Amino acid sequence: MRIFHDLKDIDIKKPTSIALGNFDGVHKGHQELMRRAVAAGKEKGLTSAVFTFSNHPRNLIAGEDVVKNILYPEEKQRIIESMGVEVLFDIPFTWDICGMEPVRYIEELLFGAFKAQEIFCGFNYTFGYKAGGDVTLLREEGARCGKSVNVLDPVMVDGKIVSSTLIRSCIAEGKIEACDTYLGRPYTLNGTVVHGNEIGRTIGFPTCNLLVDETMVTPPNGVYVTNCIIRRVQNGAVKEEKHPAVTNIGVKPTIGTFAKNVETHIFDFNEDLYDQDIRVEFLKMTRPEVRFDGLEALKEQIARDCAQARAYHGI
Repeated sequence: MRIFHDLKDIDIKKPTSIALGNFDGVHKGHQELMRRAVAAGKEKGLTSAVFTFSNHPRNLIAGEDVVKNILYPEEKQRIIESMGVEVLFDIPFTWDICGMEPVRYIEELLFGAFKAQEIFCGFNYTFGYKAGGDVTLLREEGARCGKSVNVLDPVMVDGKIVSSTLIRSCIAEGKIEACDTYLGRPYTLNGTVVHGNEIGRTIGFPTCNLLVDETMVTPPNGVYVTNCIIRRVQNGAVKEEKHPAVTNIGVKPTIGTFAKNVETHIFDFNEDLYDQDIRVEFLKMTRPEVRFDGLEALKEQIARDCAQARAYHGI
Protein backbone atom coordinates (compact mmCIF):
# COMPACT_ATOMS: atom_id res chain seq x y z
CA MET A 1 0.00 0.00 0.00
CA ARG A 2 1.34 3.42 -0.96
CA ILE A 3 0.91 6.07 1.72
CA PHE A 4 0.94 9.82 1.08
CA HIS A 5 1.35 12.16 4.05
CA ASP A 6 1.49 15.44 2.12
CA LEU A 7 -0.68 16.78 -0.68
CA LYS A 8 2.32 18.01 -2.64
CA ASP A 9 3.78 14.49 -2.81
CA ILE A 10 0.77 12.82 -4.45
CA ASP A 11 1.58 11.46 -7.90
CA ILE A 12 -1.01 8.78 -8.65
CA LYS A 13 -1.81 8.09 -12.32
CA LYS A 14 -5.10 6.18 -12.39
CA PRO A 15 -8.51 7.38 -11.18
CA THR A 16 -9.51 6.05 -7.79
CA SER A 17 -12.33 4.24 -6.10
CA ILE A 18 -12.08 6.04 -2.79
CA ALA A 19 -13.53 5.74 0.71
CA LEU A 20 -13.85 9.00 2.65
CA GLY A 21 -13.90 9.50 6.40
CA ASN A 22 -11.90 10.02 9.57
CA PHE A 23 -11.46 6.25 10.01
CA ASP A 24 -10.25 7.01 13.53
CA GLY A 25 -11.42 3.62 14.75
CA VAL A 26 -11.49 1.61 11.51
CA HIS A 27 -14.59 0.05 13.03
CA LYS A 28 -17.14 -2.18 11.27
CA GLY A 29 -18.79 0.79 9.58
CA HIS A 30 -15.46 2.04 8.24
CA GLN A 31 -14.55 -1.47 7.14
CA GLU A 32 -17.74 -1.73 5.07
CA LEU A 33 -16.89 1.52 3.28
CA MET A 34 -13.44 0.22 2.43
CA ARG A 35 -14.73 -3.19 1.31
CA ARG A 36 -17.06 -1.52 -1.17
CA ALA A 37 -14.39 0.86 -2.46
CA VAL A 38 -11.94 -2.01 -2.97
CA ALA A 39 -14.58 -4.16 -4.71
CA ALA A 40 -15.58 -1.29 -7.03
CA GLY A 41 -11.94 -0.63 -7.84
CA LYS A 42 -11.40 -4.23 -8.90
CA GLU A 43 -14.61 -4.28 -10.93
CA LYS A 44 -13.98 -0.99 -12.77
CA GLY A 45 -10.19 -1.01 -13.06
CA LEU A 46 -9.69 1.84 -10.60
CA THR A 47 -7.07 2.27 -7.88
CA SER A 48 -8.65 1.55 -4.49
CA ALA A 49 -7.93 4.34 -2.02
CA VAL A 50 -8.78 5.78 1.37
CA PHE A 51 -8.71 9.46 2.29
CA THR A 52 -8.38 10.31 5.95
CA PHE A 53 -6.71 12.84 8.20
CA SER A 54 -3.65 12.00 10.30
CA ASN A 55 -4.98 14.24 13.11
CA HIS A 56 -8.54 14.69 14.30
CA PRO A 57 -10.09 17.93 12.93
CA ARG A 58 -11.64 18.77 16.31
CA ASN A 59 -8.19 18.74 17.94
CA LEU A 60 -6.85 21.33 15.49
CA ILE A 61 -9.84 23.59 16.03
CA ALA A 62 -9.72 23.24 19.83
CA GLY A 63 -5.93 23.64 20.01
CA GLU A 64 -5.65 20.57 22.23
CA ASP A 65 -6.37 16.84 22.20
CA VAL A 66 -10.08 16.91 23.02
CA VAL A 67 -10.62 13.70 21.03
CA LYS A 68 -8.52 10.76 22.19
CA ASN A 69 -7.27 8.11 19.77
CA ILE A 70 -8.72 4.62 19.48
CA LEU A 71 -5.91 3.43 17.22
CA TYR A 72 -2.20 4.09 16.91
CA PRO A 73 -1.23 5.50 13.48
CA GLU A 74 0.79 2.43 12.49
CA GLU A 75 -2.04 0.11 13.55
CA LYS A 76 -4.54 2.17 11.57
CA GLN A 77 -2.36 1.87 8.49
CA ARG A 78 -1.89 -1.87 8.99
CA ILE A 79 -5.63 -2.54 9.23
CA ILE A 80 -6.42 -0.40 6.19
CA GLU A 81 -3.77 -2.23 4.19
CA SER A 82 -5.22 -5.58 5.28
CA MET A 83 -8.52 -4.55 3.66
CA GLY A 84 -6.83 -4.58 0.26
CA VAL A 85 -6.55 -0.80 -0.12
CA GLU A 86 -3.84 0.20 -2.60
CA VAL A 87 -3.36 3.89 -1.72
CA LEU A 88 -3.82 5.74 1.59
CA PHE A 89 -4.04 9.53 1.62
CA ASP A 90 -3.18 10.19 5.29
CA ILE A 91 -3.07 13.97 5.19
CA PRO A 92 -2.78 16.41 8.13
CA PHE A 93 -5.90 18.46 8.73
CA THR A 94 -4.60 22.02 8.43
CA TRP A 95 -6.11 25.47 8.73
CA ASP A 96 -6.01 25.76 4.94
CA ILE A 97 -8.10 22.62 4.55
CA CYS A 98 -10.32 23.72 7.42
CA GLY A 99 -11.06 26.97 5.59
CA MET A 100 -11.81 25.44 2.18
CA GLU A 101 -15.25 26.19 0.80
CA PRO A 102 -16.99 22.85 0.15
CA VAL A 103 -16.95 23.08 -3.66
CA ARG A 104 -13.25 23.95 -3.64
CA TYR A 105 -12.67 20.99 -1.30
CA ILE A 106 -14.38 18.69 -3.80
CA GLU A 107 -12.64 20.08 -6.86
CA GLU A 108 -9.10 20.46 -5.50
CA LEU A 109 -8.87 17.48 -3.16
CA LEU A 110 -11.36 14.79 -4.16
CA PHE A 111 -11.55 15.27 -7.93
CA GLY A 112 -8.12 16.87 -8.26
CA ALA A 113 -5.39 15.49 -6.01
CA PHE A 114 -7.08 12.15 -5.30
CA LYS A 115 -8.50 11.59 -8.82
CA ALA A 116 -11.72 10.29 -7.30
CA GLN A 117 -14.01 8.58 -9.80
CA GLU A 118 -16.03 6.23 -7.59
CA ILE A 119 -16.70 7.71 -4.14
CA PHE A 120 -17.90 5.98 -0.98
CA CYS A 121 -18.86 7.82 2.19
CA GLY A 122 -21.11 7.52 5.21
CA PHE A 123 -24.60 9.00 5.47
CA ASN A 124 -23.35 11.77 7.81
CA TYR A 125 -20.17 12.71 5.93
CA THR A 126 -19.43 16.46 6.08
CA PHE A 127 -16.52 18.51 4.79
CA GLY A 128 -15.23 21.98 4.01
CA TYR A 129 -15.50 25.28 5.88
CA LYS A 130 -17.61 24.89 9.04
CA ALA A 131 -18.59 21.41 7.76
CA GLY A 132 -20.74 23.17 5.18
CA GLY A 133 -20.51 20.35 2.64
CA ASP A 134 -22.62 17.22 2.90
CA VAL A 135 -23.59 14.17 0.87
CA THR A 136 -26.24 16.14 -1.04
CA LEU A 137 -23.67 18.59 -2.34
CA LEU A 138 -21.21 15.79 -3.05
CA ARG A 139 -23.82 13.95 -5.12
CA GLU A 140 -24.69 17.12 -7.04
CA GLU A 141 -21.05 17.86 -7.86
CA GLY A 142 -20.44 14.21 -8.69
CA ALA A 143 -23.33 14.17 -11.15
CA ARG A 144 -22.12 17.41 -12.73
CA CYS A 145 -18.60 16.05 -13.22
CA GLY A 146 -19.43 12.44 -14.13
CA LYS A 147 -18.39 10.92 -10.79
CA SER A 148 -20.28 8.22 -8.96
CA VAL A 149 -21.10 8.95 -5.29
CA ASN A 150 -22.21 6.05 -3.09
CA VAL A 151 -23.63 6.94 0.33
CA LEU A 152 -23.83 4.09 2.82
CA ASP A 153 -26.53 3.73 5.43
CA PRO A 154 -25.35 3.45 9.05
CA VAL A 155 -23.99 0.07 10.09
CA MET A 156 -26.05 -1.25 13.00
CA VAL A 157 -24.90 -3.76 15.62
CA ASP A 158 -27.19 -4.81 18.47
CA GLY A 159 -29.54 -1.98 17.58
CA LYS A 160 -26.85 0.73 17.80
CA ILE A 161 -25.18 2.77 15.08
CA VAL A 162 -21.51 1.84 15.06
CA SER A 163 -19.43 4.97 15.55
CA SER A 164 -16.09 6.02 17.00
CA THR A 165 -17.94 8.10 19.60
CA LEU A 166 -19.79 5.00 20.80
CA ILE A 167 -16.56 3.02 20.97
CA ARG A 168 -14.75 5.76 22.93
CA SER A 169 -17.61 5.73 25.45
CA CYS A 170 -17.40 1.95 25.81
CA ILE A 171 -13.66 2.13 26.50
CA ALA A 172 -13.95 5.01 28.96
CA GLU A 173 -16.72 3.21 30.85
CA GLY A 174 -14.88 -0.11 31.00
CA LYS A 175 -17.29 -1.88 28.64
CA ILE A 176 -14.33 -3.55 26.99
CA GLU A 177 -16.16 -6.55 25.58
CA ALA A 178 -18.31 -4.21 23.48
CA CYS A 179 -15.20 -3.01 21.63
CA ASP A 180 -14.81 -6.37 19.94
CA THR A 181 -18.47 -6.16 18.92
CA TYR A 182 -18.07 -2.78 17.20
CA LEU A 183 -14.42 -2.86 16.12
CA GLY A 184 -14.23 -6.52 15.14
CA ARG A 185 -11.12 -6.84 17.31
CA PRO A 186 -10.11 -6.18 20.95
CA TYR A 187 -9.09 -2.73 22.09
CA THR A 188 -5.32 -2.51 22.58
CA LEU A 189 -2.70 -0.35 24.24
CA ASN A 190 0.91 -0.44 23.04
CA GLY A 191 4.12 0.61 24.68
CA THR A 192 7.68 -0.08 25.71
CA VAL A 193 8.16 -1.96 28.97
CA VAL A 194 9.66 0.31 31.64
CA HIS A 195 10.97 -0.27 35.15
CA GLY A 196 8.35 0.04 37.88
CA ASN A 197 8.63 -0.19 41.65
CA GLU A 198 8.75 -4.02 41.42
CA ILE A 199 6.19 -4.47 44.19
CA GLY A 200 4.47 -7.13 42.07
CA ARG A 201 7.67 -9.13 41.86
CA THR A 202 8.19 -9.05 45.62
CA ILE A 203 4.72 -10.51 46.26
CA GLY A 204 4.97 -13.16 43.58
CA PHE A 205 3.23 -11.44 40.65
CA PRO A 206 5.85 -9.78 38.39
CA THR A 207 4.44 -7.34 35.86
CA CYS A 208 5.35 -5.57 32.65
CA ASN A 209 4.84 -1.84 33.17
CA LEU A 210 3.71 0.60 30.49
CA LEU A 211 3.32 4.34 30.87
CA VAL A 212 -0.15 5.63 30.05
CA ASP A 213 -0.27 7.19 26.57
CA GLU A 214 -2.22 10.41 27.09
CA THR A 215 -3.21 10.56 23.41
CA MET A 216 -5.18 7.31 23.70
CA VAL A 217 -8.54 6.57 25.25
CA THR A 218 -7.69 4.71 28.46
CA PRO A 219 -10.03 2.30 30.21
CA PRO A 220 -10.96 3.21 33.80
CA ASN A 221 -8.77 2.12 36.70
CA GLY A 222 -9.33 -1.53 37.41
CA VAL A 223 -8.40 -5.13 36.63
CA TYR A 224 -8.79 -6.66 33.18
CA VAL A 225 -8.45 -10.03 31.51
CA THR A 226 -5.98 -9.43 28.69
CA ASN A 227 -3.63 -10.90 26.16
CA CYS A 228 -0.05 -9.68 25.93
CA ILE A 229 1.50 -9.67 22.47
CA ILE A 230 5.28 -9.59 22.37
CA ARG A 231 6.98 -8.47 19.16
CA ARG A 232 10.31 -10.06 18.32
CA VAL A 233 12.64 -9.66 15.37
CA GLN A 234 14.10 -12.95 14.19
CA ASN A 235 16.27 -13.16 11.08
CA GLY A 236 15.03 -9.77 9.97
CA ALA A 237 11.36 -10.71 10.28
CA VAL A 238 8.91 -9.49 12.93
CA LYS A 239 7.11 -12.25 14.81
CA GLU A 240 4.38 -11.87 17.41
CA GLU A 241 3.75 -14.09 20.43
CA LYS A 242 0.39 -13.92 22.22
CA HIS A 243 0.29 -14.82 25.92
CA PRO A 244 -2.70 -14.92 28.30
CA ALA A 245 -2.43 -12.26 30.99
CA VAL A 246 -4.16 -10.11 33.58
CA THR A 247 -3.72 -6.32 33.66
CA ASN A 248 -4.20 -3.59 36.23
CA ILE A 249 -4.69 0.03 35.22
CA GLY A 250 -4.37 2.52 38.03
CA VAL A 251 -2.33 4.36 40.62
CA LYS A 252 -1.62 1.57 43.16
CA PRO A 253 -3.50 3.22 46.07
CA THR A 254 -2.61 0.44 48.54
CA ILE A 255 1.13 1.12 48.43
CA GLY A 256 1.42 4.88 47.92
CA THR A 257 0.91 7.70 45.45
CA PHE A 258 1.95 6.91 41.90
CA ALA A 259 1.22 8.08 38.38
CA LYS A 260 -1.39 6.08 36.49
CA ASN A 261 0.16 3.17 34.62
CA VAL A 262 -0.61 -0.17 33.00
CA GLU A 263 0.75 -3.31 34.69
CA THR A 264 0.43 -6.68 32.99
CA HIS A 265 1.15 -10.03 34.61
CA ILE A 266 1.78 -12.70 31.97
CA PHE A 267 0.84 -16.18 33.12
CA ASP A 268 3.55 -18.86 33.27
CA PHE A 269 6.18 -16.48 31.92
CA ASN A 270 9.39 -15.28 33.57
CA GLU A 271 11.36 -13.59 30.79
CA ASP A 272 12.80 -10.09 31.21
CA LEU A 273 10.96 -7.77 28.80
CA TYR A 274 12.42 -4.40 29.83
CA ASP A 275 12.74 -1.98 26.87
CA GLN A 276 10.79 -4.31 24.58
CA ASP A 277 7.62 -3.28 22.76
CA ILE A 278 4.43 -5.09 23.74
CA ARG A 279 0.74 -4.80 22.92
CA VAL A 280 -1.99 -5.43 25.50
CA GLU A 281 -5.38 -6.64 24.24
CA PHE A 282 -8.25 -5.90 26.64
CA LEU A 283 -10.88 -8.64 26.79
CA LYS A 284 -12.96 -8.08 29.93
CA MET A 285 -13.04 -5.81 32.99
CA THR A 286 -13.34 -7.85 36.20
CA ARG A 287 -13.34 -5.19 38.92
CA PRO A 288 -12.52 -1.52 39.61
CA GLU A 289 -9.31 -0.52 41.38
CA VAL A 290 -9.69 -0.30 45.18
CA ARG A 291 -7.43 0.39 48.16
CA PHE A 292 -6.65 -2.60 50.40
CA ASP A 293 -5.54 -2.68 54.02
CA GLY A 294 -1.93 -3.66 53.43
CA LEU A 295 0.14 -5.79 51.11
CA GLU A 296 -1.17 -9.11 52.37
CA ALA A 297 -4.76 -8.23 51.51
CA LEU A 298 -3.59 -6.93 48.15
CA LYS A 299 -1.68 -10.15 47.49
CA GLU A 300 -4.76 -12.25 48.28
CA GLN A 301 -6.91 -10.19 45.93
CA ILE A 302 -4.34 -10.41 43.13
CA ALA A 303 -4.38 -14.19 43.52
CA ARG A 304 -8.16 -14.13 43.09
CA ASP A 305 -7.83 -11.82 40.07
CA CYS A 306 -5.35 -14.21 38.49
CA ALA A 307 -7.58 -17.22 39.15
CA GLN A 308 -10.52 -15.43 37.53
CA ALA A 309 -8.44 -14.44 34.50
CA ARG A 310 -7.01 -17.96 34.15
CA ALA A 311 -10.55 -19.35 34.16
CA TYR A 312 -11.53 -16.89 31.42
CA HIS A 313 -8.53 -17.97 29.34
CA GLY A 314 -9.19 -21.64 30.11
CA ILE A 315 -5.72 -22.29 31.53
